[in-house]
Parts: sequence; structure tokens; C-alpha cells
Amino acid sequence: MEQVSRKRRVLILSEGFGAGHTQAAYALASSLEQRCSTIETRVVELGSFLHPTLAPWILGAYKKTIAVQPKLYGRLYRAQYQKSLNPLTQLALHRIFYAQTAAMIRHWAPQAIVCTHPFPSVVVSRLKRAGLHIPLCTVITDYDVHGTWVSREVNKYMVSSEDVKHKLIVHGIAAAHVEITGIPVHPSFREVHDRTLIRQQFHLSSRPTVMVMGGGWGLIGGDSLSEHLLTWRDRIQFIFCLGHNHKAISKLAADPRYQHPHIHLLGFTQEIGKLMEVSDLLVTKPGGMTCSEGLAKSIPMLFYDPIPGQEEENVHYFTRHGFGESIQSADTISHWLSMLASRYADVQAKRVSNQHRKSHLPAGDGSEVILQLLG
Repeated sequence: MEQVSRKRRVLILSEGFGAGHTQAAYALASSLEQRCSTIETRVVELGSFLHPTLAPWILGAYKKTIAVQPKLYGRLYRAQYQKSLNPLTQLALHRIFYAQTAAMIRHWAPQAIVCTHPFPSVVVSRLKRAGLHIPLCTVITDYDVHGTWVSREVNKYMVSSEDVKHKLIVHGIAAAHVEITGIPVHPSFREVHDRTLIRQQFHLSSRPTVMVMGGGWGLIGGDSLSEHLLTWRDRIQFIFCLGHNHKAISKLAADPRYQHPHIHLLGFTQEIGKLMEVSDLLVTKPGGMTCSEGLAKSIPMLFYDPIPGQEEENVHYFTRHGFGESIQSADTISHWLSMLASRYADVQAKRVSNQHRKSHLPAGDGSEVILQLLG
């Protein structure tokens, strides 16, 4: 009788500081399992899993800082840009996570560990310094690299661009340990769907459509952005994706300006790829994952309110390559919405142009790097 081969296990560790890190983790897990039936993956948000009471408090404080004091966050980001985590923070992570993470790894016995956030990467790197021999791959989920990502215990880095690879080399990481794969997006973003069926599913019309995203936290731009968009609601359809921000959904649903047949308010959905398929323009916070998903769908992008630091670098990357434009004023919005309403073919041409441009960029899902680590 033929012996059944044992599954190879890949443990993927993330954190809930923004939705992008965990989305990248699940995207990579899906790609691995689709590509190889003998691989079993497990995705864990380390802080929430090990400390379900403490983690929401920390994430809440982080989210409040981002929303209320983004400039303070930017100053902290730049002040520590070239540095790894300071000894006090490393000690805190050691006390909070070290022993429990080691126990979890022993229990699940993975053949490879992947981290999509710097904190679990720091923890696993410390375990490797103490004798853990499991290969570690770290996925940098922005178009920049902060010093906290850097550790010589990482066997492979997966990065979004040549620029990020160069920055890691400057930090002392050997070029052979860095693979330019692009940020992993879910395989569904590479599928082509029937637009008529999508519109029926979400009760959308076939008119020009703008998708507005605020990331997993649903941090839609201020009233001035919304006001400029809503003046076009008789001619253009809007899809507002608010993620897990239930308070924002309730607030906008009660606002008479949003009670219009061409305005659709959506919470968290796993079908963003389909919605991008039937949208002509994406107005978004420039998170690394959202931008990468938009790139996968070739949709033209307008960026608002970048968080100082990594999101500013994301904007620089996508505007430099011609995939999007930063909203500098109301004129930027008016230009694009006027083009949508009156010169729709020009917007379609921009999407075709994006499709051609992205063919020169890395388009892998990163799974091949993990397979090589597994041997």
C-alpha cells in the first residue's frame, strides 16, 4: 500500500497593526496551499493569539495615535528609521511573547516560519539566536523598510521592489538573502470575473464607478474629500468600503447625503477584487496591501492622507511608476471625476496603460521562495 506523504507545515505570523500585514499572510497561505497540496499553513496574529486581553488595548492606542496624531507617529517613525528595536522594547517582546511563542512552535512543529510584521520577526529571530533551527522568511509589506524589520537571523526576505532590496543591503543584509517578489496578494486578484454578475451581486449599475477605501480600519478621509466626491453622485457611482469601522458605516448611513441610489456603503468584505474589477478609479489610503491589490487589478489610484512614514513612501513608489496620483487639492478630484463623466475612454486607456507598466514589475506571489526554504 502506498504510504501517504506527511504534510509540510508553514507557520505564518502577523500582527493586527492595520489589516495589510494579516491580509498578506492569508494571501501567501492561499498561494502556498493552491500551489502544493502537501503543504499545510497556519496564520496567527501573534499578539491577539497569545494575549487576547492585552492586544486590543495596544491596538486601540496605536489606531488612536494614527488617526488623531499622525505627525507624532511620523516623527517616531523617522527617529527610529535606521535602528532596530531598542533594547527596552526587545526586552518587553521577550517577556510578553518569547516563552509562549517557543511553546507554540514546538507544539505545531512547522518546517518554515514566515513573518509579515516586524514584531513576530524580532521574536522568532531571538529564538533562532537561542538555537531554533527552523528557516525564517520575513515579508516586508510596504514599499519602504524601517530598521525594525532588519535581523541577520532572517534566512530570506521577500520585498516589494528593487529599492527595498537596496535599503536592506545598506542595513547589512546580504543580497542573496533578499528576493524581489512584490507584496503577496490573494490569488483571487489575478482572476478575471464577469462584470455583469458582479454588478448584480452588489446591486450596482453599469455607470462610471469610483471605489473609496479607508483600509481595514475604514479611515475614510475628512469631510472635504467626501464633499467633493458627493457633488458628482448624480453622474458617478460610489462604493465606500469601510472595513471593520462599524461606527463610520452607521454614521454615513444616517447622513442624507449618502442616501442616494448611486452610493453604496460596505463593511468588511473578502471580495474587494471583484469590486475593483467593476470600478474605474480607486480613491484610497496608500497602505502597501491596498496599493498592491489595486496594482494587481491595474486600476488607476488617487491617494489621500498618507500616514507619515511608510505610506508616504508607498505614494512615492506608485506615483513614480505612474500607477496613481496624490490628491493635492480639490482640482485633482475634479479632474479625474470630470474625465470619468465626460471622457470615459481616457480612464479606460489609463487602466490598459497600467496593465502594460506592471508587466515590467515582479508579479510572483512569493510561494516559490517558501518552497525553496522547505527544500
